[in-house]
Amino acid sequence: MKKSNSILTIILLFSFLTVYSQDPLTSPFKPDLNKTDVKTVLKAVADWQVKTPLTHHLADWTNSALYSGMVDWAAIAGDDTYYNWLRDIGEKLSWNYYIHKNDSSRKYHADDYCVGQFYIELYRKYHDINMIKPMRAYFDQIIKDPAKGDLKFVNTKGYWRTERWSWCDALYMAPTVWAKMANVTQKKKYLKFMFQEYKATTDYLYDKDEDLYFRDSGYFTRKEANGAKVFWGRGNGWVFAGLPIIIRELPAKYENKEYFVTIYKEMAVKLLSLQQPDGSWHASLLDPASYPNPEMSATAFFVFGLAWGIDNGYLEKEKYLPAVVNGWKAMVSAVWPDGKVGFIQPIGADPKAVTREMTEVYGVGGFLMAGTQIYKMIEKGVL
Repeated sequence: MKKSNSILTIILLFSFLTVYSQDPLTSPFKPDLNKTDVKTVLKAVADWQVKTPLTHHLADWTNSALYSGMVDWAAIAGDDTYYNWLRDIGEKLSWNYYIHKNDSSRKYHADDYCVGQFYIELYRKYHDINMIKPMRAYFDQIIKDPAKGDLKFVNTKGYWRTERWSWCDALYMAPTVWAKMANVTQKKKYLKFMFQEYKATTDYLYDKDEDLYFRDSGYFTRKEANGAKVFWGRGNGWVFAGLPIIIRELPAKYENKEYFVTIYKEMAVKLLSLQQPDGSWHASLLDPASYPNPEMSATAFFVFGLAWGIDNGYLEKEKYLPAVVNGWKAMVSAVWPDGKVGFIQPIGADPKAVTREMTEVYGVGGFLMAGTQIYKMIEKGVL
């Protein structure tokens, strides 16, 4: 009898796992917009990531994007577990950028100092100047000897040209740190450099007809299967998520603030029109049918950006709130019972197919950013 029960249990478990793996909407978490349910899924996601060994260099851009979300979550978590996790990582890195030995080509690489975002946030909490000292010295060196190349994204001698912010992802990796550094040091020179480089990249990569960014110059003439231009979901997610971070760091009377606000609002209108019926966005923004599964890193970054805009009065609540609500439902549906976030496109530069099993740290970071923003809005009565 015991043997029969055991066999039956195994069969039922196998059946459950089979159905679960095939159904992208199955999740044990509730997408309801209340503090308890939002915090429950955020904690599950954060705990899964903390328990899962990081596979990239600790200062790599992938992990740096994760830390941005983790530091947001740490502020509402209710204990210092996540701050301690982040502080331990910062100490292991000596609060430095990603130093590539014997690789002078990466002297100005935006990806290598995205990690500075969380250093500055921990400096704000702990007031330890050592947390930002190496990054500030590095930025001062860049200002004294700025990159002078053009923005064409080409492969030379085995590496891609990255001296300037020549790919749209860089508009999340780099200017966010420069804006934060300007804020905490009250030095306008960091804002000056950030604005001139951001504008140069935008002038080059921003399509004013579509209000979206090309990933880099290699995509100016490429087309999707349906004949549309190639606009990568996560690439535009990086830009859109970076804009609120930049805007909130700017002085109230900063002369170029409206420049960033205008781009943010233009993108918001476009992204609202591209959201899919299930609340998600796909890997390709203008040809979602070619990549039919939802893509959760783009979705998370867009939800974060839209929610922030509602919360801070830049976007009309009546118009944009349904997109945030439906986007959050799509995000929660992608979370596995153990807290793993699926449907995250692997590292790349253009739209690719995704599956429920795929995950990556930057998507987790985006999830925590979006969820924490939503939690704060519930707490304030905005939602």
